[in-house]
Amino acid sequence: MGTSRFVGEALVPAAMYLPSPALSRGEPPLPASFVWKTVELPVHEILRTWRSTKTDRGDDYLAKLWYEFKTSGDHVAVVYFDRKARPGRARWWLYSISGDQL
Repeated sequence: MGTSRFVGEALVPAAMYLPSPALSRGEPPLPASFVWKTVELPVHEILRTWRSTKTDRGDDYLAKLWYEFKTSGDHVAVVYFDRKARPGRARWWLYSISGDQL
């Protein structure tokens, strides 16, 4: 596996979603795959998940939901869901990817 490289580009989620208990907490389900540029990134194995918060006027708010997962070809992708995205803007983003060239 190669080194991780920062990407910072929008993703298009697939229509299918993985089953998730997160729905009961009001969180979006993780798509079964994403399209980045012209490359499909299927979610083969979720390695870890976490949340990041933002503080506003003394209160903490959930800002992003992060997922690290294995894709095809031994790639590892880190994506996040931006809960604060404005209407018409992308909500899913590819933060970084590692592995052989895509």
